[in-house]
Amino acid sequence: MTDDKLTKDRGGYDRFLLLAVLLLLGIGLVMVYSASSVVAAKRFGSDTYFFERQAAYALAAILLLICCRYVPYTFYMTMAYPLLGAALVLLVVLYVPGIGHEVGGAKRWLRFFGVSFQPSEFARLALIVYLAYSMTKKREKIKEFSIGFLPHAILFVCFTTMIVLQPDFGMAVIIALIVWTMLFLGGVRLCYLLPVLAAMAPIAYYVLIHAGYRLNRLASFLDPWQHQSDAGYQVVHSLMAFGSGGIFGAGIGNGYQKLFYLPEPHTDFIFSVIGEELGLVGVCFVTGLYVIILWRGIVIAMRARDLFATFLAAGLTISLGLQVCINQAVALGLLPTKGLTLPFASYGGTSLVVNAVAVGILMNISARQPVLHEKYFNVARKTAEPLLT
Repeated sequence: MTDDKLTKDRGGYDRFLLLAVLLLLGIGLVMVYSASSVVAAKRFGSDTYFFERQAAYALAAILLLICCRYVPYTFYMTMAYPLLGAALVLLVVLYVPGIGHEVGGAKRWLRFFGVSFQPSEFARLALIVYLAYSMTKKREKIKEFSIGFLPHAILFVCFTTMIVLQPDFGMAVIIALIVWTMLFLGGVRLCYLLPVLAAMAPIAYYVLIHAGYRLNRLASFLDPWQHQSDAGYQVVHSLMAFGSGGIFGAGIGNGYQKLFYLPEPHTDFIFSVIGEELGLVGVCFVTGLYVIILWRGIVIAMRARDLFATFLAAGLTISLGLQVCINQAVALGLLPTKGLTLPFASYGGTSLVVNAVAVGILMNISARQPVLHEKYFNVARKTAEPLLT
């Protein structure tokens, strides 16, 4: 029995992973409508404005997930450089006058045919694919400074600089954590990685003090109630939403904080609306679905057939995990406010589509894993052959 037979696409889907994603999409659609209906009616004259767009995004996400499920993950090895180049071009295009779309003082979006697209989300996916490919290719020399560390560090600086200038400091931090963790898992020496953390501290401090709104966010994080009328407004009302939800919640549609108290409740603070309307039970259920996704991602990475698949699955899982943890921590006042969506639940097309692609890739890696008992039989056979001849 050959390795190809053991590792060919076995068909089907990772049931736990797929079920968790579909449940989150369903819950997200319901909560987006509940959180946005009043705001949508006032702004656009239709209480289903955001719901209809989110439903279209969800359908596109499911179709892309299915497509990526059947694209062999090895295809992304050949696409590592094109994806990286496309991400770099999109980030540069943001700064071309008349092309980048500015909202709230931040130029983070490109608009095509009335649909906004956030290049930094695509850049995050492209970097994960490239790092998985690069670390696999350089595996034998990954511990060398000029091969395993320096090229990746230069690339990271280029991407994060363009993202910080948008400005989007939070996304830059997330990408930094993804890159650092992947390099650590890939075998880059800690004597190279640890000084990077120390060097980033003064850079982060400089970026922080040169933006007044970031200082205000930090102050509101340390004492939100002292700043509840300005910088701490979102956090205070988010905490009030969780507090009023109790064990079982106020019921879907019966939340109070979404009524023009909690800003943009259908995007960054959808978790707060879930806490108020579904209560602790709903919060635990939704969090449990994310735990299932992360659990399956870790298992898929550990059982992957080759290093590229392992690094790719690990990077995608880390990315999803960070996005979930940061969004929930912000909503609970455990981290300073950061505009970051909750995967598969918050309103927003770019994040939803990119995360669906990530899950589709994970499913393809899962489907091509060896069947364990056959794998061990094959190993035993190869071991025994020299003894029998």
